[in-house]
Amino acid sequence: MPELYMLEDFLAGGHVDATVLALRPDYRAMLLAVDGLTPGRSDQASDALLQAAEATAREALRDRPVEELPHVAAWREAYRAFGAKPQRTRNSLEALLGRAASGLPRVNRLTDLYNAVSVLHQVPLGGEDLTRYTGAPRLIRATGTEPFDTVADGMTVIEHPDPGEVVWCDEAGVTCRRWNWRQARRTRLGEDTTAALFILDALAPMTDEQLHAAAEDLIVHLARLGPDVRVVRRLIAAGTTPDEGA
Repeated sequence: MPELYMLEDFLAGGHVDATVLALRPDYRAMLLAVDGLTPGRSDQASDALLQAAEATAREALRDRPVEELPHVAAWREAYRAFGAKPQRTRNSLEALLGRAASGLPRVNRLTDLYNAVSVLHQVPLGGEDLTRYTGAPRLIRATGTEPFDTVADGMTVIEHPDPGEVVWCDEAGVTCRRWNWRQARRTRLGEDTTAALFILDALAPMTDEQLHAAAEDLIVHLARLGPDVRVVRRLIAAGTTPDEGA
């Protein structure tokens, strides 16, 4: 298990590039570094949380399409700002909400948990295996040369982001393309994950209070995944320093 200071150092190295904030000065990233997790398959508790999320999504979409939900609409605008077509590459929140009517996926209890919190709080939320990172997480605008490992036609392949695309990355390559669209295979969560990084992405009209509430909800549910779960958090926003965001 990593020492607590190691989690703090990991998050202190996190960075959002100024070129990304120039696109959306209202952008905030809440990063949670977690260890002490007991891995496992989907269980009764994670299924119940997903059922609650499905019911919440159905109610939210009862009288309007998903693209008219305020936070989804804001993310569609952000995608257009760096040249992506949101109707073709939907942000992770929109993609999950679109699946809620037919049922959210059951993957493993850690993935189920963060997917449910994403839908319940209407915030894009990604989870990755912290031990598979090389260096700290960084949100940048890609040059187009960064490697991204994914699957095409059942085969593992290396792709590259478009120049100017907003991507999360570490020193080894892209960990998530198009801000919060598709995660790399290299850092994805598994049934053996004991340490994880979670990233909550917020734009206006989501408030700081709502973002913190989503993070708190995630932490509460993570706490049940082991007796020794520890969480370090950091908020990155325009004008913050590592100490201010801790």
